[in-house]
Amino acid sequence: MKEAAGEANLTVVAIILIAVVVAVATPLINRLMSSSAAKSCCTDAGGVWQGGVCKKPKNDSGAYDSAAGKACCEDANGKDCDSKFTDTEAS
Repeated sequence: MKEAAGEANLTVVAIILIAVVVAVATPLINRLMSSSAAKSCCTDAGGVWQGGVCKKPKNDSGAYDSAAGKACCEDANGKDCDSKFTDTEAS
């Protein structure tokens, strides 16, 4: 009987550890995917990703479209992306 109780306790500990790992990993993965989507939208809009913000490239030939980048980012992330897209020139 003691062996069965020990195995049950080990199963409970394993389940709790798995839950902790999932609880920690989920926000990290979501943040990584959100950032990747914003970077991709920036590049697609003709911008340069710099310091967590999409900026107009130097010597821009008019290809950069911050509005399209914002719309793409909002579609991909389901939230407002105004702070990630600017019309300032990259350094």
